[in-house]
Amino acid sequence: MKSGLLAAVAISALLLAAPAFAQGVKIGILNDQSGVYADYGGKWSVEAAKMAIEDFGGEVLGQKIELVTADHQNKPDLATSIARRWYDVENVDMITELTTSSVALAIHELSKEKKKIDIVVGAATSRLTGDACQPYGFHWAFDTRALAVGTGGALVKAGGDSWFFLTADYAFGYALEKDTSEIVTANGGKVLGSVRVPLNSSDFSSFLLQAQSSKAKIVGLANAGLDTTNSIKQAAEFGIVSGGQKLAGLLMVLSDVHGLGLQVAQGLVLTEGYYWDLNDKTRDLGERFFKRTGRMPNMIQAGTYSATLSYLKAVKAAGSKDTEAIAKKLKELPVDDAFAKGKVLDNGRMVHDMYLFEVKKPSESKKPWDYYKQLAVVPGDQAFFTAKDSGCPLTK
Repeated sequence: MKSGLLAAVAISALLLAAPAFAQGVKIGILNDQSGVYADYGGKWSVEAAKMAIEDFGGEVLGQKIELVTADHQNKPDLATSIARRWYDVENVDMITELTTSSVALAIHELSKEKKKIDIVVGAATSRLTGDACQPYGFHWAFDTRALAVGTGGALVKAGGDSWFFLTADYAFGYALEKDTSEIVTANGGKVLGSVRVPLNSSDFSSFLLQAQSSKAKIVGLANAGLDTTNSIKQAAEFGIVSGGQKLAGLLMVLSDVHGLGLQVAQGLVLTEGYYWDLNDKTRDLGERFFKRTGRMPNMIQAGTYSATLSYLKAVKAAGSKDTEAIAKKLKELPVDDAFAKGKVLDNGRMVHDMYLFEVKKPSESKKPWDYYKQLAVVPGDQAFFTAKDSGCPLTK
């Protein structure tokens, strides 16, 4: 009787343990899927992550790879609530994409508390691997510093030595204005002023009038997504460019240019870490993505592919789902995929080359999505802060 009871207890224990043992690797895509940044990352980033999982083989350490996704609506409190449930209840191992800097900073802090990996792709603030860095947090694709060096540095050298900023009124906008201002002044330019613009504004007229009256040579758009495209459209109505001022889209991606159309976007100078028509590897990813979605991937979507793939490679190399071991492997393994060749610094920043592009005139475009001509390559070690100079307490 006693041995039968012991056997029943043992079987019950195995059954209780089974879900945890059988639990595969679970990745969460948390981003804006319905608002101002829905085209910037959105459901297209989810598709990119699916491609990475398929390309990896669908399993790791003999376990199935699962993908979950949610719309944070650009609200840090909602994002934190979703991420906490994912970590505590749904056994999510890693969260990525994380569009919107205020959201990314909040999840960065939660991931540190829960000892879980996050890889930020869609948020820009350089603080993520600066003063807000943490041992399990990573930043892929780009940041405000790289955008500032690329677009800001190039335009000042080309004679755009006076600036006025239209700045998104939250963490991302502040960081982009700050980083670009520092590059502008370091190159001998002047910042004549700035104005804070609420997220998801529909009317930019009063802000554009301030930029116009400043007489600055460059109007720096320290915003993103629909806010950028709407401000460019309204700037055309005010005759800002025809009046001699230049617009600098400090964070613009391919989907923004597509939304504007070449007639409106032509001549804009911007910095990206990926363009589908750069080389054979980028074209392969772009064309496969296009077959699935009917559109080419932008820097955020291709970056999400890379972040997901790099995480899975790190899990395989670590031979376990242990967070410390995976974080160590992420920093050791080189990045070499269809997004970029790069390396991860001790502060979690993935460093790779960035590209300065000019948007083609309609007459220069030879095929669908043929939107950019390359002006310059910005080497990764120039584009991004070094770990030592980033302000990250972990690297001091």
